[in-house]
Amino acid sequence: MEFFQSQESLTAIQWILRAIIGFFFLLIVTRALGQRAISQLRPLDFAIALVIGNIIAHPLSDEHLGLKGSIITTTVLLALYLGGIYMILKFSWFRRLLSHAPITIVENGEILYKGLKKARISIDVLLEELRERKIEDVKKVALAIWEADGKLSVFLDPKYEPLTPSSMQMAAEPFNFPRTIIKEGKINYEVLNQVHKDEGWVVSNLENIYQTGVQDVLLATLDNKDILKVFLYK
Repeated sequence: MEFFQSQESLTAIQWILRAIIGFFFLLIVTRALGQRAISQLRPLDFAIALVIGNIIAHPLSDEHLGLKGSIITTTVLLALYLGGIYMILKFSWFRRLLSHAPITIVENGEILYKGLKKARISIDVLLEELRERKIEDVKKVALAIWEADGKLSVFLDPKYEPLTPSSMQMAAEPFNFPRTIIKEGKINYEVLNQVHKDEGWVVSNLENIYQTGVQDVLLATLDNKDILKVFLYK
């Protein structure tokens, strides 16, 4: 276990062992942090994600640095992070300390310059965010809020909202999620059993409709109307 300690030089095997242990330890820590730290980089999340990567990376590239110290440091940071999450959930004052309240930057089609300054974003950033949501006119926006995680929540004026069956008092079909029965040339027999089909049915439909075989199919899905959609390798 000498590769845990600081060394004048490391053998190839010791470098490999150090890299493997560092890699799997980082995976364990990432798993413990949870999806929140990956998808929503709030201040606490950003700090822990930024620091842990550097702590683990240094001993993997410098043979004079021991891995033991990095693991201990990361474990302490993980404990602090989980403690911080607990305090955020438990105490509103601590939550306000780390995360700012949502900031209104557009209201009833009007841009609130004070909101832009408080959120520290420019007009260009606001317009870019709206374009990404296919909104070409600020006047169509009833409310736009800059959230604590750096994302923009936008609500259109009702008269600019797209029509839905509900708004037109029309009956809509139930939600239909197509099942994947073939992926990368392999049949998913578990799903096939769920939809009460067999391999013969699949092979027959592929030959009759698409003049192809299972091995040539990149993806094939089946909906609740027994409509088979096939995507071939190209």
